[in-house]
Amino acid sequence: MEQIIQVILESGRSAIDIALYILLPIMVVMMAIMKLLDHYGFLAWVARTVSPILTPLGIPGIGVFAAIKILLVSFAAPVASFTIMDQDGTSKRYIAAALAMIMTMSQANVVFPMIAVGLDLQVVLVSSIIGGLVAAITTFHLLARKLQADVVHNIEPNPFESNKNPIQIMIDGGTEGTKVVLAAIPMLILALCFVNTLKATDAISAISFLLATPLSWVGLPEAAVLPIVTKVIAGGTAYMGVTMDLLNQGKLTALELNRMAGLVIHPLDIVGVAIYALAGSRVASIMKMAIAGALVGITVRAIIHLLWF
Repeated sequence: MEQIIQVILESGRSAIDIALYILLPIMVVMMAIMKLLDHYGFLAWVARTVSPILTPLGIPGIGVFAAIKILLVSFAAPVASFTIMDQDGTSKRYIAAALAMIMTMSQANVVFPMIAVGLDLQVVLVSSIIGGLVAAITTFHLLARKLQADVVHNIEPNPFESNKNPIQIMIDGGTEGTKVVLAAIPMLILALCFVNTLKATDAISAISFLLATPLSWVGLPEAAVLPIVTKVIAGGTAYMGVTMDLLNQGKLTALELNRMAGLVIHPLDIVGVAIYALAGSRVASIMKMAIAGALVGITVRAIIHLLWF
């Protein structure tokens, strides 16, 4: 019993340390900036500008908006965009392509905090854009080619609250960022508790033994098994918590973090799929095609990171 309590307390201390001293300051500032840009229509303007170029690739205007959101806000931010696509008549073919793209790209709520521990932002963004485009094109022109391709050229509305000044808008964004971090604390604690339990019971040793050889083929250490398994089961936030813990302990290096980033920093996991499926019944119906397309895009991203670093 004493060992169980020690695991829980150790997990709690690590989670709180990550949440308060890394996640909180970065998310507050980034959300404040994004709220300001969104309020004055900058994000919608960017989406409208590039939409004519990307629509032939299978990405509708609102899909561009969703991509901006995942890259600069969080993995959950694009859900509202897919809810709109589900309801406004956008064809399933375009929805599938856009969803494949989003599930391939890196989420800001993981990327920005991890810059503090050595993640290369430029490479992550480049691989996200390239991998996302590959996923969308593959899904639209191959996997979903039998579906109807009519699309509503719709950009998500941007309500303008003229009674708020920039400071108030940024405070609102900072408050939202704080809520995101506070909401992530239970997941961080549970994920670290799960991981520390695997360590205590030596279960992770068996998994590491099975995966060590395949990982060594691509230049990743045995220590990468733990964050990869955590990512698949518990999602990006849990992966971030476990990875930062390993970096702090010196069991992972910044180079190894960047080498595996293309493979694991994206919302394609059990948690992410479940959340995006809730956007609407039409979105859920094309999930298998979107996942298949995303796997192609993630493979491209993984190759980019392995070759770059």
